Formats: sequence, C-alpha cells, structure tokens
Amino acid sequence: MGSRKGLYQVDFPVGTKVRIKPREYLEEFRRTWKFHHPLDDSQLAYGGQSATVLSISSYHGGDELYYLENVPGIWNEPCLEDSD
Repeated sequence: MGSRKGLYQVDFPVGTKVRIKPREYLEEFRRTWKFHHPLDDSQLAYGGQSATVLSISSYHGGDELYYLENVPGIWNEPCLEDSD
C-alpha cells in the first residue's frame, strides 16, 4: 500500500511507535477486507493501543505487513497510524 510514501516505501520503519486504529475501524476493516492476511477476532482487542514496529514484510503488489512488539498477529498498514 505505502499510502504515505509510495509503493515499497514503508510508512512505519522498524522501531517506529504506532497506534493501532480504534476497534470500530478494525471491525469495519475485517468486514470489508477481501485480500490477504485478514484480521482475526483476537486482534480486535488491541484497537487503540500503541506498539513498536518489530519487523515488516511486503505482500506481492507492495502491501506492507507489520509485526508489532508484544502484539500478536500480522497487521496491514491501513490498520495503523502515527502514535502522535
């Protein structure tokens, strides 16, 4: 996705503090997302929490997939925002 910096340019580099979007957003994302790595029920509980980016991978086509410190699951870039 690279919605902020462009294709294959990570929006949140390793070590960046991010906030997981609110639960309401995550529920809507889960309901409408039709592609890879959908959110599972356990991830919804982390809505609104802050975490540090532990590692990043890219799905074919440039979608960024984030792994967060002490937060389970794979996170699609649209589910994250700046922690400010």
